Amino acid sequence: MTAPSPRRSLGTKLRLAILGSTLVALALALGASIVYDLGTWHRGWIAEVRAQSELLGHASADDLAAGNPRGANEALAMLRLQPRMRSAAVYDAQGRLFAVWNAADAMPPPAAIANVENDGAQELLVRSPILDQGRMLGTVVVRARDELEDRIASYGALVLALMLLAAAGTWAVSGWLKAIVTQPLAAMTDIAHEAVRDGVLSRRAPKLGEDEVGELVDAFNGLLAEIERRKSEQEAAAAEKDLEVAERRHVQALLQRLNEELERRVHERTAQLEESNRDLIAATREAENANRAKSEFLSNMSHELRTPLNAIIGFGQLLSHGDAAGAGPERNQAFVQHIVDAGNHLLTLINEILNLAQIESGKVSISLEPVELREVLDECHALTRTASAQRGIRLVFPSETAMVVNADRTRLKQVLLNLLSNAVKYNREHGAVLVECTVGDQGKVRIAVQDTGVGLTPEQLRGLFQPFNRLGRDKSGIEGSGIGLALTKRLVELMGGMIGVHSTPGTGSTFWIDLRSAEPLKVDLARVPARLPPPGELAGGEPDVATILCVDDNRANLALLTEALSLRADCLVLTASDGQAGVDMARTHSPDVILMDNNMPVMSGREAMRILREDPATAGIPIIAVSAAAMPGTVSDGLEQGYFRYLVKPYDLVDLTDAIDAAIDVSRGAEATRRAASRDAVPGFEPPAAA
Repeated sequence: MTAPSPRRSLGTKLRLAILGSTLVALALALGASIVYDLGTWHRGWIAEVRAQSELLGHASADDLAAGNPRGANEALAMLRLQPRMRSAAVYDAQGRLFAVWNAADAMPPPAAIANVENDGAQELLVRSPILDQGRMLGTVVVRARDELEDRIASYGALVLALMLLAAAGTWAVSGWLKAIVTQPLAAMTDIAHEAVRDGVLSRRAPKLGEDEVGELVDAFNGLLAEIERRKSEQEAAAAEKDLEVAERRHVQALLQRLNEELERRVHERTAQLEESNRDLIAATREAENANRAKSEFLSNMSHELRTPLNAIIGFGQLLSHGDAAGAGPERNQAFVQHIVDAGNHLLTLINEILNLAQIESGKVSISLEPVELREVLDECHALTRTASAQRGIRLVFPSETAMVVNADRTRLKQVLLNLLSNAVKYNREHGAVLVECTVGDQGKVRIAVQDTGVGLTPEQLRGLFQPFNRLGRDKSGIEGSGIGLALTKRLVELMGGMIGVHSTPGTGSTFWIDLRSAEPLKVDLARVPARLPPPGELAGGEPDVATILCVDDNRANLALLTEALSLRADCLVLTASDGQAGVDMARTHSPDVILMDNNMPVMSGREAMRILREDPATAGIPIIAVSAAAMPGTVSDGLEQGYFRYLVKPYDLVDLTDAIDAAIDVSRGAEATRRAASRDAVPGFEPPAAA
């Protein structure tokens, strides 16, 4: 039986629908990918050319400022390594051509920036200004080839080829699909028409395969065999089949989720392994760098230690030689002086190495508190005046400054003395050293030390803060270890500051440090309560005067304590500026109470407390810590080590008064007990009878 025309039309429509949908999907996917790729490529190329122009501007800034085009031409000539670069030019602030480079087949840039223009659609032109501290030095102009149209044409040809291949493949697949789907359907349609029209149920549809279409043919043939008898069974089979399909879909969904979870875990594990590998590589490199730095440090330290030791041993051997007895006393005295100088240099070197090692190991304690710059600068001026006068170097310090910084007073003084010492040592004869204090941004205070020495080159600046690196001045005849600046940098960083340098060869250098500013100490004397006299004084006796020893290296803190205690008629105030002086005054005057800072030069507060506790004459004196070290562990450790109280700066004056009152009561109670014990030890002494 001949198949009617609509069946052939349905197959053709099916093939056309498959072909059309495939081509549309392919065109959309390729179009989106190409547009995204072209946009990304073009933006990246523009950004690369712009970054290249900015780098050229940065590299040519110094040459442009110096008027030397040689370095700028060399920097521009590096563009020859990039084939897509056509030309580059540097124009000065007046628009005149300063430096130029162009490819062999490219037109040279115009002599004036006003004539620069884009020559064509396939050319990319980028301009970048050259700035130096906000000042316009010139302009960099870079031309590059823009290959956007070429890439569009290439992608168009690729899309056309892929569309043709996809059309051919889809047409072939749709023909096969038509054969396995529409032919069995056409046969079953013919049988159904014959059964309805003629009532013939003996015909069976041919079965072409063991798939869903084959099952449909079997079901159709069974339906023709016995429609009424198999109706109920077919419904049950259909329900069972639906359930099976649902179960299969559920299993498939579950498998898909498991696969996605497995893929996610694999990706996570892969990322973790990659991260671990990167960390391992970084740790390996860091260890290698640390090992190299350690080896270099030990090598330099060995050299620096052996140099003064060589002088000590050599001149010592000369003195011990048998012929030395016949030498004149002046020659022997010169040998002894050489030994003493080498020993002092060796001692300085060892102290600096130990200080640097303590900082690196985290064993240096920093006590941050408000420090008045005027006092520290006055002390530094006095200590450097002699060395500068010997070379005729003029010291210029601020005449008056009220700035206060948050720093460790001892460490700040050490930092400034190191910078001033270097400014004097490496200065020219009859030069000058200028110290300036200015207010910076974000609550910072800048202290700058400027000299008129030979200055530093960029290569020397890169190795400036490295230990034992004297920047080639080992043979200059100027003593030094090369550790001072490295130690200074670490001390400034421990105080939460920054250090830097500006230098011009032949003119001089300016070293600066930035520290956080602080409010000056203010004494609110109205809040200090007066101490009530003891019962003995209320009965008409003379008031007992308690001796208070205040030990602190910060003059402002000493002034605060002195002012706060000056309102009390029952207190006599003694002061000391370091731990050793505080120990000596405590042994001499036997004060009732000691107020002790922790972080001080010569001897720290804890060392002074330990010495006083070991001395029977001072072991019973209550010692109150007044320190800026505010960590909970530091406070608890201080109390465990023997402090009577621990006050953290800035402290409340009421708390200070309460602590002093309690300490006075304890001190006087201990003194009364000691006197009673002394009277009991006297033969024949009888205490007065009770009233």
